[in-house]
Amino acid sequence: MSDCGCDAVTDCLKPLEEALALLLSHARAMEEIETVSLAEANGRVLAESVVSQINMPPWDNSAMDGYAVNTADLTAAGTQLVVSQRIPAGAAPTPLEPGTAARIFTGAPVPANANAVVIQEVCEQTGDSVIISELVAPGANIRLAGEDTQIGQEVLQSGTRMGAQHIGLAASVGVGELKVYRRLKVALFSSGDELIDPGKPLGPGQIYNSNEYTLQALLQALGCELVSLGIVEDTFSATCTALASAAAQADLVMTSGGVSVGEEDHLKPAVEKLGSLDLWKIAIRPGKPLAFGHIEGTPFIGTPGNPVSLFVTFCLFARPFILKSQGVSDDMVMPTPLLAKADFDWPKAEKRREFARAQLNLDDQGQAQITLFSSRSSGVLNSLTWANGLAILPEQQTLSRGDMVQFLPFSELLK
Repeated sequence: MSDCGCDAVTDCLKPLEEALALLLSHARAMEEIETVSLAEANGRVLAESVVSQINMPPWDNSAMDGYAVNTADLTAAGTQLVVSQRIPAGAAPTPLEPGTAARIFTGAPVPANANAVVIQEVCEQTGDSVIISELVAPGANIRLAGEDTQIGQEVLQSGTRMGAQHIGLAASVGVGELKVYRRLKVALFSSGDELIDPGKPLGPGQIYNSNEYTLQALLQALGCELVSLGIVEDTFSATCTALASAAAQADLVMTSGGVSVGEEDHLKPAVEKLGSLDLWKIAIRPGKPLAFGHIEGTPFIGTPGNPVSLFVTFCLFARPFILKSQGVSDDMVMPTPLLAKADFDWPKAEKRREFARAQLNLDDQGQAQITLFSSRSSGVLNSLTWANGLAILPEQQTLSRGDMVQFLPFSELLK
């Protein structure tokens, strides 16, 4: 029993931070490692740091189009020098002859004996010579060898989830293959006799199974490998069979629906029969009924049946759990909220922290402001297509228009 006099798992509402800490404490990073090409690395998590094989730049090169010179030859503004060579990117220049300039282009190697590049905008080429109208200091407009990266330098840390910028950096230092963690395999199913797959005609009392496809898309965006068991009938026996099958095939079991306490909600007793239930209710809205436990040793996350609740609880809890399980560094699994002023009043202090569907836009003065969706119903799925993030409305607190509010953009939650 907990201090509040209720069953610690099933009755008390667990604070968000405590619930999240519980989930993350059970997340175990993948141990299996694969080697993939750069072309296959997008979204994968590094299992081994990337070390540069070269200096970057590999040689002194020009940062601008212009003329390579030795500043000792520039005695005054208006100095005229013979152009002794032309150096495009990819060329191998000869040493600069004393008293001359070399026409050079961005990225091209700076010739020996040159110690500066004069930008072309202050130069005038006449025949075989160039008139340089401004003096420059040694080192001007030259990117030095190894200025960005040196041989043996760690450029990407283990635990990094690879994006386009990371892949480009690995390629730039000559790395063609990466060691990454195996993809997390997630088995999922939906619970509800009222559900039917999209594309089929609806019968009496039926609704389309949008949750299955929402959950699949969220998992695919995180690079998971999916095992879909489809729709499971609302019986205790079928639920137990599906859970056992899912746990045997995957690293994580996820479900949608059936996590409430009605007569037709069988997940709770089924999970308790096959394993353990560590979390049941969280002090947030939407998404109070979120289940977490283990089925024969395999982690289980049961999301609510209401589509908005499913989406919110996935973003807040399942996403960081999955990222950590994939090997992502602890400091990278949580989203970063923004601060903006409220374009609304929140006059009633609520008992649960609310993650309200909201838009972040600029007002007429160019200031960021947050506008809430008109309905708080967790069944209105189009509210998520209207919103571009979630406003965090603290529990036990009122707000007035103009107050600063935290905002979680979907760009942080859906990547």
